[in-house]
Amino acid sequence: MRLAAALLVLLAAAGTARAHEAAPLPALGFEPPLPGTYTLHRIMAAPDGEVVGVDGRPQRLSHFTREGITLLGFIYTSCTNPQGCPLAYRVFDRLKDEIRATPSLKDQVQLVTLSFDPARDTPSVMKRYAGSQLEDEGGLRWFFLTTPSALELLPLVEGFGQDVQYATDTSTGRPVRQLSHVLKVFLIDRAGDVREIYTSTFLHPRAIIGDIMTLLME
Repeated sequence: MRLAAALLVLLAAAGTARAHEAAPLPALGFEPPLPGTYTLHRIMAAPDGEVVGVDGRPQRLSHFTREGITLLGFIYTSCTNPQGCPLAYRVFDRLKDEIRATPSLKDQVQLVTLSFDPARDTPSVMKRYAGSQLEDEGGLRWFFLTTPSALELLPLVEGFGQDVQYATDTSTGRPVRQLSHVLKVFLIDRAGDVREIYTSTFLHPRAIIGDIMTLLME
């Protein structure tokens, strides 16, 4: 209930983070195994619920997590933590380029960026955040979604296990309208099952592409 109440707080106004600025990705701290030499177990069914695209039309999230391998990440556009939402954006951007350059992966993968800050991240804000990424180039689609309100968001956040916290003013005990979260990105197979969950330590294009290829070999 505390999470629900916190999500209903109207966040203070803030500018959209400059997530589009290029920055080098951290080096991968391990050598990933060869695709197909390991198994990605089914962790859970991906939750479903109402979301809104940049065109303002409500749809089910499952509309964006079927017919291919899906990589889904929660963000909020005003995030400035370099190990948070901007990192997810940069990894997705790099993946987009590498997938388009790999014939066996074309038309097999889609990217989904979903805001957990519907009070500020309206469809028009998400459209600005997406920029040119909305263009469907080379057989790869990248969707930028939000929810109508925190009421629709809450089941998705809880279902995926995406932690969201608000900083607290120690003098009053009230939220100070500042979001914080652990970066998580979810790899979803064609049947809608979550098969891997990446944190910032493992969120790297090399590791993710290996996992995508492993799913495609099943």
